[in-house]
Amino acid sequence: MLPLNPDDWSLAQSIGVFIFCAMAIGVFGTWITRVVDQLADRTGIGEAVAGAVLLGAATSLSGSVLSVTAAWNGRPELAVGNALGGIAVQTLFLAVADFFHRQANLEHAAASAANMLQNALLISLLALILLAPHLPATTLWGVHPVTPMLLAFYIYGIRMVRSARQRPMWHPTDTRTTKPDTPDDTEAMPSLTRLWLSFLALMAVLGLSGWLLEPAATRIAEEAGLELSVVGVLLTAIATSLPELVTSIAAVRRGALTLAIGGIIGGNAFDTLFTAASDLAYREGSIYHAIPPTLLMWLTLTILMCGVLMMGLVRRQERGLAGIGFESVGIIALYALGVATMLAGGA
Repeated sequence: MLPLNPDDWSLAQSIGVFIFCAMAIGVFGTWITRVVDQLADRTGIGEAVAGAVLLGAATSLSGSVLSVTAAWNGRPELAVGNALGGIAVQTLFLAVADFFHRQANLEHAAASAANMLQNALLISLLALILLAPHLPATTLWGVHPVTPMLLAFYIYGIRMVRSARQRPMWHPTDTRTTKPDTPDDTEAMPSLTRLWLSFLALMAVLGLSGWLLEPAATRIAEEAGLELSVVGVLLTAIATSLPELVTSIAAVRRGALTLAIGGIIGGNAFDTLFTAASDLAYREGSIYHAIPPTLLMWLTLTILMCGVLMMGLVRRQERGLAGIGFESVGIIALYALGVATMLAGGA
């Protein structure tokens, strides 16, 4: 029987809890995709905004709960590593989803002003986090000034994304493989009330799974002798990001390409708020100044991956290597480089 106190969990029990929570996140995170896609059509906000706000927040909830819990318990390496690792691996998932869209490269088929603006917002938020450790470690009530700046910048950016969808100043050239955001028949969908209730129930399950993942990951690190930053980037980040992998592939297979890219990039932008929320929960000062050098390297690499994705969205190569764009190949190579560097540098 599993002890109620996580400090009494063995390595095997911790791994069991970790796997159970990861499976729950993967399954329920998949179900929430269809709900969000229908909410996008029912409410008229569109797939790009729904992907950024609703799907991004819902599938990121388990990760945000884990990061805040880790920060509250005085484990900044796990809190920040989970947040930054999740952004990197979710960007990688876009390259994986590219394999499942055979008509053309995903960056070509789902190009939109809203998705490009979301990616620019993400790069800006990541750069702000990278800047924070080089600023004075001054805090007010334990909160660094960069934390409210992240929240304000995110809200401003999301308003710009919505404006870009409603009143775009430019449009990508339509081709035979361009997949526009076309609403489905709302008459065959459940009621708006039922969709919102389903959305909130699924979010609750994802949040509970993230809360249980934090002690399991901490015990795995302690029992296996691993650095918390490594566990955060390579274990919890992947586990809490499973919904993004499954939902992006499911969205691509259903033809909701804008939702697939919007969900990943929007979720990544939302994930930067993990760091802001973790700073609020971290009581020992500025969490940005507790980020180890390995995670700063990972943060820089993630910005580079996002820059490569942006070039792919602008370039819009229709065909590439092995059925995916060269930018997707570059993202895969950069992620592999980051994993190898982290393992070589202190796992």
